[in-house]
Amino acid sequence: MGPVRQEPSVLHLDLDAFYASVEQRDKPSLRGRPVVVGGTGLRGVVATASYEARAYGVRSAMSTSEARSRCPRAAVLSPRFAAYRAASDVVMDLLRALSPAVEPLSLDEAYVDLAAGDLRGADVREVAAGLKADVLARTGLVASVGAGTSKLVAKIASDLDKPDGLHVVAPGTEDDLLLPLPVGRLWGVGPRTEARLRAAGVGTVADVRRLSEADVVGLLGQALGTSVWGMAHGRDERRVERDRDTKSVSAEDTFERDVVDPARLRALLDVLAARVAGRLQADGLSGRTVTVKVRAHDFTTLSRSATLAGPTDDVRVVCRTARRLLEEVDTTAGVRLLGVGVSGLADWTQDDLFEREDADLPVLPAPEQAAGPVAWVPGQDVEHAEHGRGWVQGSGAGRVTVRFETRESGPGTQATGPAACSG
Repeated sequence: MGPVRQEPSVLHLDLDAFYASVEQRDKPSLRGRPVVVGGTGLRGVVATASYEARAYGVRSAMSTSEARSRCPRAAVLSPRFAAYRAASDVVMDLLRALSPAVEPLSLDEAYVDLAAGDLRGADVREVAAGLKADVLARTGLVASVGAGTSKLVAKIASDLDKPDGLHVVAPGTEDDLLLPLPVGRLWGVGPRTEARLRAAGVGTVADVRRLSEADVVGLLGQALGTSVWGMAHGRDERRVERDRDTKSVSAEDTFERDVVDPARLRALLDVLAARVAGRLQADGLSGRTVTVKVRAHDFTTLSRSATLAGPTDDVRVVCRTARRLLEEVDTTAGVRLLGVGVSGLADWTQDDLFEREDADLPVLPAPEQAAGPVAWVPGQDVEHAEHGRGWVQGSGAGRVTVRFETRESGPGTQATGPAACSG
């Protein structure tokens, strides 16, 4: 089956080494130097590394300590999300000037469908080159752009000539791009799926082509197998979704030491769930899908999700669902990061669909109401006379950081204190 489109009108834009590039743009002394952006603590993780740092083998998701050992000269910086958001907003506005069909995937990448705008029939290479020039002029940042007849092809094309890449895949030449690629480049094929395919002798897209659809489904299951087999044949009919809903409310924390005790994990999960539910209630929102995120000691990250019968903002429902999802994950080797999220947001609730099965769920008192010493638990809600509502960030060992979210102090206001205090 050939491509559905007759023009390479799907663009994928990716801002190169985004966080690190913003830091180098704003701090001239860092230009040309290796820069690492991410957590700076003992259990910090690299979010982005500049290309100068990547030359030393530094990669995203690597521990910051390993990044320091690989590149001792690197400047290791904490993220400045306000600056990244401002730059991203400018770029997204430039994309929307080309077409109303823009699908942001994150702060630093998005799809745009030129066929949905006034540029049908335009020279795609000229459009892409003009877009890259506008991004550089307006933000001082370098972008790579790929163009093709589908989202799959455009995404792969944008990665080919990084940094500052521009690659247009002409209709009818998709096989030249796809067949030599490792199978892990196909959408939906993560490390575990790729390992399963390689164990079966399937290492490239060309290898998938040699199998029947039934064979691939037998290896990966019906939904994923059908998708992977189709994409290996160049079939990707996913549309650029201009109204793609990315809204969610979530909370997570990374621990100084891996947590192994199941009871403590449940307690931490309850606190995170309570924090998420509290934010939903404060914003007058509810959600249908609950997600639990678990990162193991070896940086393997798993997530489990469940979609409820109706949207909820009830802490009991979020806790109960999150606990059930956590039970599906093997945590015996220890957990370094735990998170809870609610998505599929709405402005109404349907909690009457749920039976009251919450007798064992703890009621979390505000710290100032508790009697005796209070252990600061990551994610624990706190109330401060001056700063207002906030939550504990960190392991709870030694001194901790409390982040507040109030109009007066603004997001990210911090205070530090001992790991326990008197009630």
